[in-house]
Amino acid sequence: MSLVLSGRICARCLSTSVRDLKRKALLAKIIRVDHAGEFGAHRIYEGQLAVLGRTSVGPLLKEMLEEELGHKATFDKLMAENRVRPTVLLPFWNVAGFLLGASTALLGKEGAMACTVAVEDVIGDHYNSQIRQLMEDDPEAHKDLLELLKKYRDDELHHLETGLEHDAEKAPFYNILSQAIKTGCKGAIWLSEKI
Repeated sequence: MSLVLSGRICARCLSTSVRDLKRKALLAKIIRVDHAGEFGAHRIYEGQLAVLGRTSVGPLLKEMLEEELGHKATFDKLMAENRVRPTVLLPFWNVAGFLLGASTALLGKEGAMACTVAVEDVIGDHYNSQIRQLMEDDPEAHKDLLELLKKYRDDELHHLETGLEHDAEKAPFYNILSQAIKTGCKGAIWLSEKI
């Protein structure tokens, strides 16, 4: 449909075009940041496994890693389907995620679980925020993505609960460690949405 009618811009067409552009930008932001988050999460678990892989908690960490890799594969596919570029910070998240995982694992099982709890707490809130944004935009248009985000949010919150069940709160300096990790995650989310 042409945007020009008798030399004038069709207001309805322009409104539809603006809404479509806003929707596309919202989807690109969500897919980009969630891809970065799942990429970072899998690197955190790889760092933890590098330190704790041969301990009693190794199989649990491997199980959580496999779930994160499944999430990442879905976002890889969504990026290709929607022609969304990854964040330019992906190389940094590659290193930072692994170092965060390995360094918290050096504090023992409790440190690794404290990291999981802090990260998944922020990610659960982040997914909830995205779900609200999509609901406000158009729940029917985003039905499939909403179902996906709800499932992944629940998976991440299950990781949080698992971390608590495995003594996360017994980690050295738990409150300070948790706040530092949460602050870093929130910063990573903000940056990955933008660039």
